[in-house]
Amino acid sequence: MFGWAITFLIVAIIAGVFGFAGVAGTAAWIAKVLFAVGLVMFLALLAAGRRPPTL
Repeated sequence: MFGWAITFLIVAIIAGVFGFAGVAGTAAWIAKVLFAVGLVMFLALLAAGRRPPTL
């Protein structure tokens, strides 16, 4: 998730430099959403932790 978020952030920066405001805004929004989803998933998995297998 974080890799895709960084990819879209780079796309947003490059699009912004070249003046493509619509593409830059959309890519930045997608990067924010992917980062938030990745962060929530990370925290959920961190809270779950490793549990020993049940017998």
